[in-house]
Formats: sequence, structure tokens, C-alpha cells
Amino acid sequence: MNLILLGPPGAGKGTVAGSIKSEYTNILHLSTGDLLRGEIKKGSELGLKAKAVIDRGELVPDEIIIGMVAKIIEEHDGGIMFDGFPRTVAQAEALDKIAKIDIAVMLDADEDVVTKRMCTRRVCKDCGAVFNITLLKGDKCEACGGELMIRPDDNEDTARERFKVYISNTAPLVEYYDKKNILCKVDANRHFTEVAKDVLGALENIK
Repeated sequence: MNLILLGPPGAGKGTVAGSIKSEYTNILHLSTGDLLRGEIKKGSELGLKAKAVIDRGELVPDEIIIGMVAKIIEEHDGGIMFDGFPRTVAQAEALDKIAKIDIAVMLDADEDVVTKRMCTRRVCKDCGAVFNITLLKGDKCEACGGELMIRPDDNEDTARERFKVYISNTAPLVEYYDKKNILCKVDANRHFTEVAKDVLGALENIK
């Protein structure tokens, strides 16, 4: 099964992806955000270019993302969960040429909700785990005990800019996958456990 998680930054795609991965252990979780952050951490040429774009609250160019995704699809034999890709109709059309998508799950969240989540988000410097300070029990990573940091783009101005970019460039994907009759829209303004439950139920229906 190949599936796509859609939704604005801060909608909870990463959190829901973790729940899906726990239930469907044979699915590869392909997060383009993680791939890009890996390149940024390594200081590669790709990483430096991507960082400059991300820090401005803009989307990384299609040719960079599609090239990375195509390579992974070619190397992986099994289902894939696309998290953060595609972001545009052009990317969706390119993906259709290299993989069959069974369901596109849209995590529908409001601008104020995702802005608050992004501004209260923290990332572990050691393992990369993501947390929200409103849910943390302490000031260290709950996965490995590492130090938590704030991403440069996790501020209100950038968060709202990224939401506007999402509306103009990514929202048309909802119509794209709706026309293909594979869209499942889920209210992502709720607690992530409720959201994950609905998503898993939708996946169970197409097994």
C-alpha cells in the first residue's frame, strides 16, 4: 500500500506517520523533510541550498525533491508512506509516473492552530525526535534524553508565511486526489490521538 499524508506544516503529519508506522511496520516512512534535514546536517551542497530556501519559508524546488524521491522508490521494494511530498500538482503528476498511490489522507487544520503548534515545537539535537512543549513532561528529549532546540523556521512570521505558501501551492492537491477518488479528509485540529485513530480506520478500509 502506498499512501500520502497531506496538510499544512504543523498539521501533525509526522506524528500521524509514527502511528501508521507502528501499525504497518512493512511500510517505508518517506519524509522529504527528514531527508532534507539530513543533507543540511551533513552540510552538503544540496543541504545548503535547501536550508536557504526553508529559512525563507519557501518550498524547495521540484527537481531537488523529485530526484531524491525517485531514487528511494527505485531502491525500495514495498509500500511507501509519503510524508511532506508531493506538495504541488506538478510533483503529484511526477509521482504518478513512478508509483501507484492507493490513498491520500488530508490532515485539515486551521492557520492559527498550526502556527501555535509550530511556535511551541522542539526538536532533539541528537536523535531528531519532534515534541511540543505543551505536552512535554520535562526539558529533555523523551526518546533519548538529548537537548531540545528550536528550528530557525519555527517562528510565527515564518509559520504564517508557510501556511500561505501551502494554500497557494499545495491545496490544489486536495482537488487533484479527490478527482481520483482516493482522498480522505480528516479534521486535524483535534488531539493527535483522535486524528491518528481516524486515519488508521481509513487505511483499514482499503486493505
